[in-house]
Amino acid sequence: MAAEVLASGGVRVHLYDAMPSAGRKFLVAGRGGLNLTHAEPFEQFVTRYGDRRPQIEPLLRDFGPDDLRLWAAGLGIETFVGTSGRVFPTGMKTAPLLHAWLKRLRASGVTFHFRHRWTGWSADESLRFESPQGEVPVWAGATVLALGGGSWPQTGSTGAWIPLLTGRGVRVAPLKPSNCGFDVAWTEHFRSRFAGAPLKSVVLTFSSADGILFQQQGEFIVTETGVEGSLIYACSALLRDEIEASGLAILHLDLAPGWTHERLVERLSRPRGSRSISSHLEKAVGLRGVKAGLLWEFVPKADFADPERLVRAIKNLPLRLTAARPLEEAISSAGGVDFAALDERLMLRLLPGFFCAGEMLDWEAPTGGYLLTACFASGRAAGLGALAWVRRAGLQPAILSG
Repeated sequence: MAAEVLASGGVRVHLYDAMPSAGRKFLVAGRGGLNLTHAEPFEQFVTRYGDRRPQIEPLLRDFGPDDLRLWAAGLGIETFVGTSGRVFPTGMKTAPLLHAWLKRLRASGVTFHFRHRWTGWSADESLRFESPQGEVPVWAGATVLALGGGSWPQTGSTGAWIPLLTGRGVRVAPLKPSNCGFDVAWTEHFRSRFAGAPLKSVVLTFSSADGILFQQQGEFIVTETGVEGSLIYACSALLRDEIEASGLAILHLDLAPGWTHERLVERLSRPRGSRSISSHLEKAVGLRGVKAGLLWEFVPKADFADPERLVRAIKNLPLRLTAARPLEEAISSAGGVDFAALDERLMLRLLPGFFCAGEMLDWEAPTGGYLLTACFASGRAAGLGALAWVRRAGLQPAILSG
C-alpha cells in the first residue's frame, strides 16, 4: 500500500521481501474467504481498536472501509456485504485481488526484490540485506518498514526486526498473541470425544469486579488443548490480559440462550421415567453432544438430580482458561512499535526517514475485517509520509516487507 502511494507520486520504489513471493500472510488471511473489511457504521467500527482508537481512527478517517471497497473495485474486484456485516470479494478469494494489485504495482514502476531479508545497517548507514547473491547494501532516501508481527512466522512475520530497532533506541512493546485460542484442562475422556467439535449458539460472558466486560452470542470450537474460534477471538485480548494479571481467566457460558431459567427448570422437572439423565437432557431441552459433554465435564454428578442446580449450570457454566496459545498459532499479534516513538506521519522520531506500518505497530483488533482495514490504512499513511519526505529532500524510497 505504501509502495502504491509512493509510485503514484512519481518516485522510484524498490520493495524488498524476505519471502520468495509477495503477500503470503495476506493469502493466509483469505483462507476460507477474504474478509476484507466490515460494513458497520464508522463510529462503531473505530471502537474495535480499544485503547488504540486515538491512534488508529485518524488513519481510518483518511482511508476507511468504504475507501477500501472502492480501491478493490479499481482493481476489478467487486465486493459484497455478508449477513454478518463482513465484506468479501464476490469470488471470496484473495489471489485474484493480489495478482491484480501486483500487476498494477509493477506497471507503475515498483521493483520487487524477493528473498531479501533485512539485517540492519552497515557501517556507512546503508540498509543491509541477506540475499541469494550474498549481502546486499541499499541506500534509500526513505524507508517504509512493514515487517509484520509475530503470528504465522512461516509467512515471514517472525519479529526478527525487534532487536534491530530497539538497538537504535526505538521503544517496542513485547509481541503477544491476539485473536488466539486458550488452554483448558480437559479430562482425557472429554478431549477424546469432543476435540474439534463446534459449540454453536452459546452466549459467552466475561466479567470483572466492575461488571460485564464482554457478552456476545456466537460459536467456537473445542480443541485438543482448549478452545478457539470467532467467539473466543472476539474477547481474546481481555482474556489474555486477565491471565497475564492473575494467572487464570474464567468465562461463563449460557448453553441454552433461547430458554429462560424457569422454562428449563419446568422441563427438567418432568418425570423422565426409564430414560437416562443424558436422554432426559436431550429430550426435554435439546442439550446433547458437546454441550451435554461440557456439563458432565464440570458439573458435580449430584447436581444432575436437582433441576435448579443443573439449570444454573446450563445458564452460567464457568470455563477456566489457563493460558493463551503460543504466538505462532495466533491469527494476529499485539505489541510492536510504540506509537509514542512515531510522529503523526508514522515516521520514527529517532530515525528520520524511516516509517512504520501494519501489524508491527502496537495495536490489535478482533477479526471481522478490522485487522486488514487498519493495515491498509497505516500502509497508505506511511506511504504519504514517505512521499512528503522524499519530495522535500529529492530522494528515493525503499519498502521493506516481511
